Amino acid sequence: DSRPVRQTEIPWRLRQMLDILVYEEKQQGVEQTGSCIEYLLQHKLLETLCTLGKAQYPPGMVQQVLLFFSKLLSQMQKPLLELVSVYRPVQKLIRLCALPGSHTEKEEAQFLLVVCSRVKQDPHALRYVLEILDQPAAGTPASDQSQLSTQGSSYSTEPQLPSSQSDSSTSSPVQSESGLLSALLQLTKSQRSSVCLKAYESLLLLSGLRSGSSGEILCDRTQLGELLAGRLLELYSLLPLESLDPGEVQSWPHTPWSSQFSRCSSDLRSESAASDHMTNFFSWFDFLDHLMREAPEVLAVKLAQCVHQLWLLDVVQPQLQHTCEQVVLVSTSLLCAAVRLVQSSSLLDQLVHFLLRSHTLTHLLLQRCDHISDQISMASLSLVEELLQKPHRDILDVLVLSFLQSRSYLSPPAAGQDDRHAETDEDSDDLEEDPFFFSGGLLSDSQLLPLPPPPPPPPTLLSSSSSAPPPPPSGLESAADVVNR
Repeated sequence: DSRPVRQTEIPWRLRQMLDILVYEEKQQGVEQTGSCIEYLLQHKLLETLCTLGKAQYPPGMVQQVLLFFSKLLSQMQKPLLELVSVYRPVQKLIRLCALPGSHTEKEEAQFLLVVCSRVKQDPHALRYVLEILDQPAAGTPASDQSQLSTQGSSYSTEPQLPSSQSDSSTSSPVQSESGLLSALLQLTKSQRSSVCLKAYESLLLLSGLRSGSSGEILCDRTQLGELLAGRLLELYSLLPLESLDPGEVQSWPHTPWSSQFSRCSSDLRSESAASDHMTNFFSWFDFLDHLMREAPEVLAVKLAQCVHQLWLLDVVQPQLQHTCEQVVLVSTSLLCAAVRLVQSSSLLDQLVHFLLRSHTLTHLLLQRCDHISDQISMASLSLVEELLQKPHRDILDVLVLSFLQSRSYLSPPAAGQDDRHAETDEDSDDLEEDPFFFSGGLLSDSQLLPLPPPPPPPPTLLSSSSSAPPPPPSGLESAADVVNR
Protein backbone atom coordinates (compact mmCIF):
# COMPACT_ATOMS: atom_id res chain seq x y z
CA ASP A 1 0.00 0.00 0.00
CA SER A 2 1.58 3.24 -1.21
CA ARG A 3 -1.02 5.57 0.21
CA PRO A 4 0.35 8.34 2.47
CA VAL A 5 -0.14 7.76 6.15
CA ARG A 6 -2.55 10.69 6.40
CA GLN A 7 -4.97 8.84 4.15
CA THR A 8 -5.07 5.84 6.48
CA GLU A 9 -6.50 5.26 9.95
CA ILE A 10 -3.07 5.16 11.56
CA PRO A 11 -3.07 8.77 12.87
CA TRP A 12 -6.49 8.31 14.41
CA ARG A 13 -5.52 4.95 15.95
CA LEU A 14 -2.41 6.43 17.47
CA ARG A 15 -4.38 9.26 19.04
CA GLN A 16 -6.91 6.77 20.38
CA MET A 17 -4.17 4.64 21.93
CA LEU A 18 -2.61 7.68 23.56
CA ASP A 19 -5.93 8.77 25.04
CA ILE A 20 -6.41 5.32 26.53
CA LEU A 21 -2.96 5.32 28.14
CA VAL A 22 -3.39 8.78 29.61
CA TYR A 23 -6.88 7.99 30.91
CA GLU A 24 -5.69 4.76 32.52
CA GLU A 25 -2.86 6.55 34.34
CA LYS A 26 -5.23 9.19 35.66
CA GLN A 27 -7.60 6.54 36.96
CA GLN A 28 -4.99 4.32 38.66
CA GLY A 29 -2.37 6.87 39.64
CA VAL A 30 1.28 7.25 38.78
CA GLU A 31 2.49 4.66 41.31
CA GLN A 32 0.51 1.81 39.78
CA THR A 33 1.07 0.28 36.38
CA GLY A 34 -2.04 -0.35 34.32
CA SER A 35 -2.66 -3.26 32.02
CA CYS A 36 -2.57 -1.09 28.88
CA ILE A 37 0.92 0.31 29.54
CA GLU A 38 2.09 -3.21 30.46
CA TYR A 39 0.81 -4.53 27.15
CA LEU A 40 2.47 -1.65 25.28
CA LEU A 41 5.84 -2.33 26.89
CA GLN A 42 5.75 -6.11 26.94
CA HIS A 43 4.84 -6.47 23.28
CA LYS A 44 7.33 -3.78 22.19
CA LEU A 45 4.78 -1.70 20.34
CA LEU A 46 7.04 1.35 20.53
CA GLU A 47 9.83 -0.61 18.87
CA THR A 48 7.44 -1.58 16.09
CA LEU A 49 6.35 2.01 15.56
CA CYS A 50 9.96 3.15 15.42
CA THR A 51 10.77 0.49 12.81
CA LEU A 52 7.84 1.55 10.67
CA GLY A 53 8.86 5.19 10.98
CA LYS A 54 12.44 4.47 9.94
CA ALA A 55 11.21 2.55 6.92
CA GLN A 56 8.68 5.29 6.09
CA TYR A 57 5.98 2.68 5.72
CA PRO A 58 3.51 3.96 4.84
CA PRO A 59 4.98 7.19 3.43
CA GLY A 60 5.13 9.91 6.07
CA MET A 61 5.03 7.44 8.97
CA VAL A 62 8.06 8.98 10.72
CA GLN A 63 6.16 12.21 11.23
CA GLN A 64 3.28 10.41 12.96
CA VAL A 65 5.69 8.40 15.10
CA LEU A 66 7.50 11.53 16.25
CA LEU A 67 4.20 13.18 17.16
CA PHE A 68 3.06 10.12 19.08
CA PHE A 69 6.29 9.85 21.07
CA SER A 70 6.25 13.57 21.86
CA LYS A 71 2.71 13.39 23.22
CA LEU A 72 3.32 10.15 25.06
CA LEU A 73 6.39 11.46 26.92
CA SER A 74 4.83 14.82 27.67
CA GLN A 75 1.42 13.61 28.85
CA MET A 76 2.40 10.50 30.80
CA GLN A 77 3.61 11.19 34.34
CA LYS A 78 5.53 7.94 34.84
CA PRO A 79 9.35 8.06 34.42
CA LEU A 80 9.21 6.08 31.19
CA LEU A 81 12.67 6.97 29.90
CA GLU A 82 14.31 4.61 32.38
CA LEU A 83 12.50 1.60 30.89
CA VAL A 84 14.25 -0.48 28.26
CA SER A 85 11.17 -0.77 26.06
CA VAL A 86 10.94 3.03 25.99
CA TYR A 87 14.45 4.41 25.82
CA ARG A 88 15.53 1.99 23.08
CA PRO A 89 13.02 3.26 20.51
CA VAL A 90 13.69 6.79 21.75
CA GLN A 91 17.37 6.30 20.96
CA LYS A 92 16.48 5.05 17.49
CA LEU A 93 14.25 8.03 16.86
CA ILE A 94 17.00 10.41 17.98
CA ARG A 95 19.28 8.90 15.33
CA LEU A 96 16.63 9.70 12.72
CA CYS A 97 16.58 13.40 13.65
CA ALA A 98 18.47 16.19 11.87
CA LEU A 99 19.40 14.06 8.88
CA PRO A 100 20.26 15.83 5.61
CA GLY A 101 17.20 16.60 3.51
CA SER A 102 14.77 15.97 6.34
CA HIS A 103 11.22 17.30 5.88
CA THR A 104 10.17 16.80 9.52
CA GLU A 105 12.35 19.33 11.30
CA LYS A 106 9.40 20.76 13.17
CA GLU A 107 8.38 17.39 14.61
CA GLU A 108 12.01 16.46 15.31
CA ALA A 109 12.67 19.66 17.26
CA GLN A 110 9.49 19.17 19.29
CA PHE A 111 10.37 15.54 20.03
CA LEU A 112 13.90 16.39 21.19
CA LEU A 113 12.60 19.25 23.34
CA VAL A 114 10.16 16.87 25.06
CA VAL A 115 12.96 14.36 25.66
CA CYS A 116 15.18 17.05 27.22
CA SER A 117 12.27 18.25 29.34
CA ARG A 118 11.73 14.75 30.72
CA VAL A 119 15.44 14.46 31.44
CA LYS A 120 15.20 17.76 33.30
CA GLN A 121 12.47 16.23 35.47
CA ASP A 122 14.33 12.94 35.90
CA PRO A 123 18.11 13.52 35.56
CA HIS A 124 18.80 9.80 36.04
CA ALA A 125 17.47 9.23 32.53
CA LEU A 126 20.36 11.24 31.04
CA ARG A 127 22.53 8.14 30.70
CA TYR A 128 19.80 6.30 28.83
CA VAL A 129 19.17 9.14 26.42
CA LEU A 130 22.86 9.71 25.68
CA GLU A 131 23.54 5.99 25.13
CA ILE A 132 26.45 5.79 27.54
CA LEU A 133 25.25 2.70 29.42
CA ASP A 134 28.60 0.97 29.80
CA GLN A 135 27.91 -0.34 33.31
CA PRO A 136 26.27 -3.78 33.48
CA ALA A 137 24.59 -2.83 36.75
CA ALA A 138 22.88 0.11 35.11
CA GLY A 139 19.95 -2.03 34.06
CA THR A 140 16.31 -1.44 34.75
CA PRO A 141 16.12 0.14 38.23
CA ALA A 142 14.68 -1.85 41.09
CA SER A 143 11.73 0.51 41.31
CA ASP A 144 10.83 -0.23 37.72
CA GLN A 145 11.20 -3.96 38.36
CA SER A 146 8.76 -3.74 41.23
CA GLN A 147 6.34 -1.69 39.17
CA LEU A 148 6.55 -4.05 36.22
CA SER A 149 6.84 -7.37 38.05
CA THR A 150 3.75 -8.66 36.31
CA GLN A 151 5.35 -8.36 32.89
CA GLY A 152 6.67 -11.32 30.98
CA SER A 153 10.22 -12.57 31.16
CA SER A 154 10.85 -11.36 27.63
CA TYR A 155 10.88 -7.81 28.95
CA SER A 156 12.52 -8.18 32.37
CA THR A 157 15.52 -10.21 31.18
CA GLU A 158 16.28 -8.04 28.17
CA PRO A 159 19.88 -6.92 27.82
CA GLN A 160 20.51 -3.23 28.15
CA LEU A 161 22.12 -2.61 24.79
CA PRO A 162 22.76 -4.56 21.62
CA SER A 163 26.21 -6.07 21.40
CA SER A 164 27.47 -3.50 18.91
CA GLN A 165 26.34 -0.56 21.03
CA SER A 166 27.63 -2.14 24.24
CA ASP A 167 31.04 -2.74 22.73
CA SER A 168 31.28 0.77 21.37
CA SER A 169 30.22 2.34 24.65
CA THR A 170 32.68 0.21 26.62
CA SER A 171 35.63 0.91 24.36
CA SER A 172 34.92 4.61 23.95
CA PRO A 173 33.56 6.54 26.94
CA VAL A 174 32.67 9.53 24.77
CA GLN A 175 29.30 9.69 23.09
CA SER A 176 29.27 9.24 19.33
CA GLU A 177 28.65 12.19 17.05
CA SER A 178 25.29 10.79 15.91
CA GLY A 179 23.58 11.27 19.25
CA LEU A 180 21.25 13.75 20.87
CA LEU A 181 23.72 16.61 21.18
CA SER A 182 24.79 16.48 17.55
CA ALA A 183 21.17 16.42 16.41
CA LEU A 184 20.36 19.47 18.53
CA LEU A 185 23.38 21.34 17.25
CA GLN A 186 22.41 20.54 13.68
CA LEU A 187 18.89 21.84 14.26
CA THR A 188 20.28 25.17 15.52
CA LYS A 189 21.34 25.79 11.90
CA SER A 190 17.81 25.39 10.55
CA GLN A 191 16.28 28.16 8.47
CA ARG A 192 13.06 27.93 10.50
CA SER A 193 13.27 30.10 13.60
CA SER A 194 10.83 27.94 15.58
CA VAL A 195 13.03 24.89 15.03
CA CYS A 196 16.17 26.81 16.04
CA LEU A 197 14.53 28.13 19.19
CA LYS A 198 13.51 24.67 20.37
CA ALA A 199 17.01 23.37 19.70
CA TYR A 200 18.52 26.23 21.73
CA GLU A 201 16.09 25.58 24.59
CA SER A 202 16.88 21.87 24.54
CA LEU A 203 20.60 22.55 24.86
CA LEU A 204 19.95 24.88 27.78
CA LEU A 205 17.81 22.25 29.50
CA LEU A 206 20.52 19.62 29.24
CA SER A 207 23.35 21.94 30.24
CA GLY A 208 21.44 23.26 33.23
CA LEU A 209 21.12 19.86 34.93
CA ARG A 210 22.55 20.25 38.42
CA SER A 211 21.34 17.16 40.25
CA GLY A 212 23.49 14.10 40.70
CA SER A 213 26.43 13.66 38.35
CA SER A 214 24.79 15.21 35.29
CA GLY A 215 27.46 17.87 34.94
CA GLU A 216 30.26 15.30 35.12
CA ILE A 217 28.52 13.08 32.56
CA LEU A 218 28.12 15.93 30.06
CA CYS A 219 31.66 17.07 30.75
CA ASP A 220 33.55 13.77 30.61
CA ARG A 221 31.33 11.44 28.62
CA THR A 222 30.12 13.64 25.77
CA GLN A 223 31.56 16.02 23.21
CA LEU A 224 29.31 18.90 24.20
CA GLY A 225 32.18 21.35 24.71
CA GLU A 226 33.82 20.51 21.40
CA LEU A 227 30.51 20.74 19.53
CA LEU A 228 29.55 24.14 20.94
CA ALA A 229 33.05 25.61 20.53
CA GLY A 230 33.21 24.18 17.02
CA ARG A 231 30.02 26.01 16.12
CA LEU A 232 31.55 29.25 17.40
CA LEU A 233 34.62 28.61 15.28
CA GLU A 234 32.43 27.89 12.26
CA LEU A 235 30.60 31.20 12.61
CA TYR A 236 33.87 33.06 13.20
CA SER A 237 35.34 31.65 10.00
CA LEU A 238 32.51 33.31 8.04
CA LEU A 239 33.57 36.80 9.14
CA PRO A 240 35.29 38.73 6.34
CA LEU A 241 38.17 40.16 8.38
CA GLU A 242 39.60 42.06 5.42
CA SER A 243 36.44 44.12 4.88
CA LEU A 244 35.14 44.63 8.43
CA ASP A 245 35.20 48.06 10.03
CA PRO A 246 37.32 47.82 13.22
CA GLY A 247 35.39 50.62 14.89
CA GLU A 248 32.06 48.92 14.24
CA VAL A 249 33.39 45.61 15.52
CA GLN A 250 34.82 47.15 18.68
CA SER A 251 31.57 48.93 19.57
CA TRP A 252 29.27 46.06 18.59
CA PRO A 253 26.18 46.14 20.84
CA HIS A 254 24.98 43.33 23.03
CA THR A 255 23.15 40.80 20.84
CA PRO A 256 20.97 38.48 22.97
CA TRP A 257 20.75 34.99 21.52
CA SER A 258 16.94 35.05 21.80
CA SER A 259 16.62 38.27 19.78
CA GLN A 260 16.96 36.41 16.49
CA PHE A 261 13.71 34.55 17.24
CA SER A 262 11.62 37.60 18.01
CA ARG A 263 8.92 38.90 15.70
CA CYS A 264 11.14 41.74 14.56
CA SER A 265 14.08 39.48 13.80
CA SER A 266 13.66 40.14 10.10
CA ASP A 267 14.09 43.84 10.78
CA LEU A 268 17.39 43.19 12.53
CA ARG A 269 18.84 41.74 9.37
CA SER A 270 20.76 44.30 7.40
CA GLU A 271 21.52 44.45 3.75
CA SER A 272 25.19 43.71 4.44
CA ALA A 273 26.19 40.08 4.59
CA ALA A 274 29.10 41.00 6.86
CA SER A 275 26.74 42.49 9.45
CA ASP A 276 24.59 39.36 9.33
CA HIS A 277 27.65 37.21 9.98
CA MET A 278 28.60 39.47 12.88
CA THR A 279 25.10 39.17 14.31
CA ASN A 280 25.18 35.38 14.05
CA PHE A 281 28.60 35.17 15.68
CA PHE A 282 27.83 37.42 18.63
CA SER A 283 24.42 35.77 19.10
CA TRP A 284 26.08 32.39 19.47
CA PHE A 285 28.74 33.93 21.69
CA ASP A 286 26.00 35.30 23.94
CA PHE A 287 24.30 31.88 23.94
CA LEU A 288 27.51 30.20 25.10
CA ASP A 289 27.98 32.87 27.74
CA HIS A 290 24.40 32.35 28.96
CA LEU A 291 24.79 28.58 28.93
CA MET A 292 27.98 28.72 31.02
CA ARG A 293 26.23 30.90 33.60
CA GLU A 294 23.43 28.34 33.92
CA ALA A 295 25.55 25.18 33.77
CA PRO A 296 27.27 23.47 36.72
CA GLU A 297 30.77 24.74 37.40
CA VAL A 298 32.51 21.62 36.16
CA LEU A 299 30.69 21.79 32.84
CA ALA A 300 31.11 25.55 32.48
CA VAL A 301 34.87 25.25 32.99
CA LYS A 302 35.09 22.49 30.39
CA LEU A 303 33.12 24.52 27.83
CA ALA A 304 35.29 27.59 28.44
CA GLN A 305 38.44 25.51 28.03
CA CYS A 306 37.17 24.21 24.70
CA VAL A 307 36.53 27.78 23.54
CA HIS A 308 40.01 28.74 24.71
CA GLN A 309 41.70 25.92 22.81
CA LEU A 310 39.66 25.72 19.61
CA TRP A 311 39.00 29.42 19.05
CA LEU A 312 41.46 31.58 20.95
CA LEU A 313 44.64 29.54 20.69
CA ASP A 314 44.13 27.86 17.33
CA VAL A 315 42.59 30.77 15.41
CA VAL A 316 42.76 34.16 17.16
CA GLN A 317 46.36 33.98 18.38
CA PRO A 318 47.84 33.49 14.87
CA GLN A 319 45.73 36.42 13.69
CA LEU A 320 47.07 38.65 16.47
CA GLN A 321 50.60 37.74 15.37
CA HIS A 322 49.78 38.27 11.69
CA THR A 323 51.77 40.70 9.57
CA CYS A 324 48.67 42.22 7.96
CA GLU A 325 47.62 45.36 9.83
CA GLN A 326 43.92 44.92 8.97
CA VAL A 327 43.82 41.37 10.37
CA VAL A 328 45.57 42.46 13.57
CA LEU A 329 43.28 45.45 13.95
CA VAL A 330 40.02 43.53 13.42
CA SER A 331 41.03 40.61 15.67
CA THR A 332 42.05 43.02 18.45
CA SER A 333 38.78 44.93 18.09
CA LEU A 334 36.78 41.72 18.18
CA LEU A 335 38.55 40.62 21.38
CA CYS A 336 37.76 44.02 22.84
CA ALA A 337 34.07 43.50 22.13
CA ALA A 338 34.18 39.94 23.50
CA VAL A 339 35.75 41.08 26.78
CA ARG A 340 33.17 43.84 27.12
CA LEU A 341 30.20 41.54 26.45
CA VAL A 342 31.23 38.47 28.44
CA GLN A 343 29.45 37.86 31.75
CA SER A 344 30.30 34.26 32.57
CA SER A 345 33.11 33.95 35.10
CA SER A 346 34.41 30.76 33.46
CA LEU A 347 34.63 32.32 30.01
CA LEU A 348 36.17 35.49 31.45
CA ASP A 349 38.83 33.36 33.15
CA GLN A 350 39.84 31.85 29.84
CA LEU A 351 39.91 35.21 28.07
CA VAL A 352 42.11 36.65 30.81
CA HIS A 353 44.34 33.58 30.74
CA PHE A 354 44.69 33.90 26.98
CA LEU A 355 45.52 37.62 27.00
CA LEU A 356 47.48 38.08 30.23
CA ARG A 357 48.89 34.71 31.26
CA SER A 358 50.77 34.10 28.03
CA HIS A 359 54.03 36.03 28.25
CA THR A 360 54.44 36.41 24.50
CA LEU A 361 50.92 37.63 23.89
CA THR A 362 50.87 39.89 26.96
CA HIS A 363 54.12 41.55 25.94
CA LEU A 364 52.81 41.98 22.41
CA LEU A 365 49.58 43.54 23.63
CA LEU A 366 51.33 46.05 25.89
CA GLN A 367 53.91 46.83 23.25
CA ARG A 368 51.21 47.65 20.72
CA CYS A 369 49.75 50.27 23.04
CA ASP A 370 52.56 52.45 21.64
CA HIS A 371 52.48 51.14 18.09
CA ILE A 372 53.56 53.01 15.01
CA SER A 373 49.98 52.65 13.76
CA ASP A 374 47.61 54.91 15.65
CA GLN A 375 44.67 52.60 14.97
CA ILE A 376 46.42 49.56 16.44
CA SER A 377 47.51 51.63 19.43
CA MET A 378 43.95 52.82 20.07
CA ALA A 379 42.53 49.30 19.67
CA SER A 380 45.14 47.87 22.06
CA LEU A 381 44.52 50.60 24.61
CA SER A 382 40.78 50.00 24.34
CA LEU A 383 41.33 46.29 24.98
CA VAL A 384 43.38 47.07 28.08
CA GLU A 385 40.70 49.50 29.24
CA GLU A 386 37.97 46.89 28.80
CA LEU A 387 40.03 44.40 30.77
CA LEU A 388 40.42 46.86 33.63
CA GLN A 389 36.65 47.21 33.82
CA LYS A 390 36.24 43.52 34.66
CA PRO A 391 36.27 42.34 38.30
CA HIS A 392 39.10 39.85 37.96
CA ARG A 393 42.10 39.54 40.25
CA ASP A 394 44.54 38.46 37.55
CA ILE A 395 43.81 41.63 35.60
CA LEU A 396 44.83 43.83 38.52
CA ASP A 397 47.87 41.67 39.24
CA VAL A 398 49.22 41.75 35.69
CA LEU A 399 48.21 45.22 34.51
CA VAL A 400 48.52 47.23 37.75
CA LEU A 401 50.11 45.63 40.81
CA SER A 402 53.06 44.04 39.02
CA PHE A 403 54.12 47.45 37.64
CA LEU A 404 53.72 49.10 41.02
CA GLN A 405 55.80 46.49 42.81
CA SER A 406 58.61 46.52 40.25
CA ARG A 407 58.37 50.31 39.66
CA SER A 408 58.23 49.53 35.96
CA TYR A 409 56.12 52.59 35.38
CA LEU A 410 59.31 54.77 35.67
CA SER A 411 60.94 55.75 32.42
CA PRO A 412 64.68 55.00 32.06
CA PRO A 413 66.77 58.14 32.83
CA ALA A 414 68.23 60.12 29.95
CA ALA A 415 71.90 61.06 29.60
CA GLY A 416 71.42 64.57 31.03
CA GLN A 417 69.55 63.17 34.00
CA ASP A 418 72.51 60.87 34.71
CA ASP A 419 74.88 63.89 34.82
CA ARG A 420 72.60 65.81 37.15
CA HIS A 421 72.31 62.78 39.37
CA ALA A 422 76.11 62.53 39.47
CA GLU A 423 76.39 66.22 40.43
CA THR A 424 73.89 65.68 43.20
CA ASP A 425 76.00 62.82 44.50
CA GLU A 426 79.13 65.02 44.46
CA ASP A 427 77.31 67.74 46.41
CA SER A 428 76.30 65.20 48.99
CA ASP A 429 79.92 64.04 49.26
CA ASP A 430 81.10 67.64 49.80
CA LEU A 431 78.47 68.05 52.42
CA GLU A 432 79.76 65.05 54.28
CA GLU A 433 83.29 66.56 54.23
CA ASP A 434 82.03 69.77 55.84
CA PRO A 435 83.74 70.40 59.23
CA PHE A 436 80.31 70.48 60.80
CA PHE A 437 80.12 66.73 60.22
CA PHE A 438 82.52 64.05 61.28
CA SER A 439 82.52 60.35 61.59
CA GLY A 440 80.88 60.35 65.01
CA GLY A 441 78.07 62.75 64.18
CA LEU A 442 77.70 66.46 65.12
CA LEU A 443 80.44 68.52 66.82
CA SER A 444 80.50 68.68 70.61
CA ASP A 445 79.44 71.73 72.61
CA SER A 446 83.07 72.76 73.30
CA GLN A 447 83.79 72.96 69.57
CA LEU A 448 80.90 75.28 68.87
CA LEU A 449 81.13 79.10 69.00
CA PRO A 450 80.63 80.68 72.47
CA LEU A 451 77.13 81.78 73.34
CA PRO A 452 76.39 85.56 73.58
CA PRO A 453 76.35 87.07 77.14
CA PRO A 454 72.96 87.13 78.88
CA PRO A 455 70.98 90.42 78.75
CA PRO A 456 71.31 92.81 81.75
CA PRO A 457 68.57 92.72 84.42
CA PRO A 458 65.70 95.23 84.05
CA PRO A 459 66.23 98.55 85.93
CA THR A 460 64.27 99.28 89.15
CA LEU A 461 62.87 102.61 90.45
CA LEU A 462 65.62 103.07 93.02
CA SER A 463 68.42 102.36 90.71
CA SER A 464 67.01 104.58 87.97
CA SER A 465 67.01 107.67 90.21
CA SER A 466 70.43 107.15 91.64
CA SER A 467 72.38 106.09 88.64
CA ALA A 468 72.20 106.75 84.95
CA PRO A 469 71.72 103.91 82.50
CA PRO A 470 74.87 102.54 81.05
CA PRO A 471 75.81 103.86 77.70
CA PRO A 472 74.97 101.67 74.77
CA PRO A 473 77.75 99.72 73.13
CA SER A 474 79.75 101.49 70.58
CA GLY A 475 78.08 101.68 67.25
CA LEU A 476 74.66 100.86 68.71
CA GLU A 477 71.79 103.11 69.79
CA SER A 478 69.30 102.59 72.57
CA ALA A 479 65.66 101.86 71.93
CA ALA A 480 64.58 105.25 73.31
CA ASP A 481 66.86 107.10 70.90
CA VAL A 482 65.41 105.14 68.04
CA VAL A 483 61.85 105.92 69.17
CA ASN A 484 62.50 109.63 69.86
CA ARG A 485 64.29 110.15 66.61
